[in-house]
Formats: sequence, structure tokens, C-alpha cells
Amino acid sequence: MTWRILYVDDEPDLREVAQISLELEPEFEVRCCASGAEAIAALPEWQPDLVLLDVMMPEMDGPATLEQIRQLPEGGLPIVFITARAGDNDAVHLMALGAAGVIAKPFDPLQLASQVRRYVEG
Repeated sequence: MTWRILYVDDEPDLREVAQISLELEPEFEVRCCASGAEAIAALPEWQPDLVLLDVMMPEMDGPATLEQIRQLPEGGLPIVFITARAGDNDAVHLMALGAAGVIAKPFDPLQLASQVRRYVEG
């Protein structure tokens, strides 16, 4: 089984580290986007199984991106926020928006794939 993971973050260095980290898992196929708008455009064509979404991005932040994704026909997929603001209150708020989960930044590159695996396997 191959799972497609879409990683959305405005920081190029974090996108690179996340992609390398996730691709340590041979069953993951990873694509990165630099903005919410780019992710929304990529979704219908690429059809990921899960979206990893940064919360704080310019122009369209993570929650606004989530709202837009949910309006797409393929928008029912699990969305996991990756954020430096992963405190209890922040996580509760993000889960209330419909997130499948929250992963704290900075993430451990050696643990990221196993953290994500839990979400794709249900």
C-alpha cells in the first residue's frame, strides 16, 4: 500500500526536511506545497491520502486552508496540523476545526513518518 502525503508549509527548509523524513517510510509518496493556495490547486489532481498543514502561513493560514479544502469534492481526507503552537488549548481549537490531529513543531525528523503513519492507518 502506498499513501500519498501532501506537506504544506511556507518554510522551504522545513519542507525539505519533512519530505526527506517522510520518504524514510517506503510506503509514503510525498509532495510539498509552499502555500495553502498551492495545496488547494494540487489536491484534485494529486489526490493525497493525508494533508500535513502548517498553521501559520502568510496570505492563507492553515485554518483558512482547511476551510477551503473541506469545500472541495475530495476535501474529506484527514488533515493534520503541524504547528509550533501545539499547546493544549491550541490543539483543542485545531481539532474543533476538523483536524485529524496535531503534530508539534519542531518535529523530530526520525519520528515524523511513524507519527503520520498512525493517521493514515486510521
